Amino acid sequence: MFFGRERELQLLEEVYRKQTFGMTVVYGRRRIGKSTLISEFIRNKKAVFYTATKVGAVRNRELFARQVLSVLDPAYADAVFPSIENILDIITGRLGEEKLVLVIDELPYWAEKDEALLSVLQKYIDSDWADKKLMLILCGSTLSFMENKILSEKSPLFGRRDSQIKLQAFSYRDSALFVPGYSAEDKALCYGVTGGVAKYLALFNPEQDLDSNIKRLFFSNGGYLFDEPRNLLSQEFSDITLVNNVIEQIASGENTLNTIAGKVKEKEPTVLYSLEKLMETGLVERRRCMTDEKNKKKSQYVLRDSMFKFWYAFIPKAYSVIEMGRGGLYYDTVVKPSLHAFMGSVFEEMCRYYTLEQGVQGKFGNFVTEVGMYWGQEQLEDKDGRKYQQSADIDVVGLSDSDRTAVIGECKFKNEKTDCGIYETLRRRASLLPSRYRIQKYLLFSLAGFTKGLEAMAGPETELITLDMMFDPGVE
Repeated sequence: MFFGRERELQLLEEVYRKQTFGMTVVYGRRRIGKSTLISEFIRNKKAVFYTATKVGAVRNRELFARQVLSVLDPAYADAVFPSIENILDIITGRLGEEKLVLVIDELPYWAEKDEALLSVLQKYIDSDWADKKLMLILCGSTLSFMENKILSEKSPLFGRRDSQIKLQAFSYRDSALFVPGYSAEDKALCYGVTGGVAKYLALFNPEQDLDSNIKRLFFSNGGYLFDEPRNLLSQEFSDITLVNNVIEQIASGENTLNTIAGKVKEKEPTVLYSLEKLMETGLVERRRCMTDEKNKKKSQYVLRDSMFKFWYAFIPKAYSVIEMGRGGLYYDTVVKPSLHAFMGSVFEEMCRYYTLEQGVQGKFGNFVTEVGMYWGQEQLEDKDGRKYQQSADIDVVGLSDSDRTAVIGECKFKNEKTDCGIYETLRRRASLLPSRYRIQKYLLFSLAGFTKGLEAMAGPETELITLDMMFDPGVE
């Protein structure tokens, strides 16, 4: 089954409909669904789909030739060619009225071992294929290579592409398409434990309940996700010990360079190098404080993939129990009671997505184009008049720079209904934002709904948003 990705398929179709050569670059972190997207796109089209591997330039050339000939001239599928140019000449000679799609997946594996490959492709694009009915799709999982070697001005292929697609994880709403029979709460939890990553969502059996799927995938020593983070890191990093320790600290809530370095007992430059590599692979991102982005001290390192956060929170502690075959019992006893706490930060991300999606459509009375969070200190006064400071954050901050307005929100993924106290705290913390922004709306997001007192207190400047409304904005 194929779900979502309508915009990406449309972009690919637009290039395909060109009467002459067209090129698209598709890239994104592993497991995100790049190959599945391309496979869906080329269904019922004449196509050569080659996936490069870590076998060196010569072997990749041989395997590429075999794949090309299996489609264009099967009788010579075992022929050997001394150069890549010989193979590309065959492709050129077979181009006719029917458009051909040529896909090179995991391009970095090949191009890193063959420095001439990109220049050779450039030559054929400029001289041999310019007026031919050929669509070239170059695809890769190494983000730094794809951005620096394929898309940058220094690349031989610069200026040749018609479009580029940086494939991201599914949104919480598109993730729900994989489990249509689930309740809104279980759809959110499914999104949380998979991070919206296409491969992991595809592993969920929609005929099984949420708990059964999680137990099967995570808490069985034969489950696909039981050792997935370690498998993924071993493919990306030669020495995963430090990287693993860094991720472990981020997953546990440590999010600044100096605290992470202190916890793993390494120098800051060493840890920063690992963090930069993790950002290049799309597993970690550096988050800036909204309205205070220039303050480098107010930045946090967070995991982009909430599956990693879930795994590091629960699996390492239960390794022996899972190996013993009692992972299901561990899940029921330890994990399930903690799911709502785990979902706190995931739910905040869902609410930020909802705010941007609705805000850019003007649903809050302004034009929200940027959404993030704010954290800092607020000054309070106790009952005896003594002043003190405490940490304060605002879960959702959406900005409309065109009219200098903002929407701010608080998010609660708990069984208790959100009450007036939470609303009053949000209104108080609005003063932490720069005075140049006028608050347009106060948004309260809640899994369990709202108390009658809060419903009575909330005026037209406040929106009370349930999880059902987030999955179906038409629900009142």
